[in-house]
Amino acid sequence: MKIAVNTRLLLKGKLEGIGWFAYQTLKLLVQRHPEHEFIFIFDRPYDESFIFGDNVTPVVIGPPARHPVLFYLWLDWSVAFVLRKYKADVFLSPDGFTSLSSKVPACLVIHDLAFEHYPEHLKKSHSIYFRKFTPLFARKAKRIVTVSEFSKQDIIRHYQIPAEKIAVSNNAAHKEYVPLAWEEREKVKQEFTGGCEYFIFAGALHPRKNVVNLLKAFIRFKKRNRSNMKLVIVGRMAWNYKEVQEMKNEMPFKEEVVWLGYLDVNSLARVMGGAYALVYASLFEGFGIPIIEAYQCGVPAIVSHTSSMPEVAGDAALIADPTDYQDIAEKMSTLYKNEMLRNQLAEKALTATQRYTWEHAADILWENILLAAQQKN
Repeated sequence: MKIAVNTRLLLKGKLEGIGWFAYQTLKLLVQRHPEHEFIFIFDRPYDESFIFGDNVTPVVIGPPARHPVLFYLWLDWSVAFVLRKYKADVFLSPDGFTSLSSKVPACLVIHDLAFEHYPEHLKKSHSIYFRKFTPLFARKAKRIVTVSEFSKQDIIRHYQIPAEKIAVSNNAAHKEYVPLAWEEREKVKQEFTGGCEYFIFAGALHPRKNVVNLLKAFIRFKKRNRSNMKLVIVGRMAWNYKEVQEMKNEMPFKEEVVWLGYLDVNSLARVMGGAYALVYASLFEGFGIPIIEAYQCGVPAIVSHTSSMPEVAGDAALIADPTDYQDIAEKMSTLYKNEMLRNQLAEKALTATQRYTWEHAADILWENILLAAQQKN
């Protein structure tokens, strides 16, 4: 079988949510199924580390798909050409896009519909594109995979897709995320926070991640508690980050906030493992991978009560209202003052993470690739 794959988000040094899902699952699928040929379709020069086996044929074809007009040209002309040329049996697209001009059956991974709930958090051109074309992609696809039961129900609700067409394949954490020994935790704290305990946030910085309310919550926490606790923020400035930048420069206690920018997985795993707790007060998530990354390190979390996050977090987190920074601050104070509770949640976190593995995710994805391939027009 020839499996063509949209690999435009396999970007060296820039793997985030969708990119990590693609990287981890594709690596397993290629290695587990050497009898099948995988055609990886890139929209720009690729890194050799993404060619996971001899059964991968890399194809680079433009234009670089980073704008709605270019999305259309790349999918309906360039990708459609590659699918015809290589006589693909099925098209797998981890970013939820597909070619509307191709008759090759498609299996799409639609991670979330954040753009339906918060269209103002995207560039206007992208918001219009996603809201117009995602329902068309979803209806054309033979199979859809998503990453949480919440996202499955969201897709059904918005696009009237039959439930039996959608499967749930959860995300997981990289194997680098492990609990740190006491000595290593102390070393990490000395390196990044001068030996102080710290809350951590990890994720690309844009409005949906709600970093402004997190900073307001931290200010309130510091005012209400005599504590040397710090806040470590890991992630690149993505878009619409002006308000975050202003707070970074002008907020009280700004010297207590450590901004680390984007970190590779090895560095982030160390910083996550050294944290007192993750604070992930995002407005909306299809899954929320940092929750599982923290759990796999034995680090408990404070998460939002919205979208998929309570589903993913289970009973190893405190739940907060992301629109109420005082509530986030209150949960931070609760964990800070009650170390016994913090330790109980940390134990539950290690148990909770066992149900999330990339092997299971790859199994579900493979089942749906096969189901899609069987439904040729």
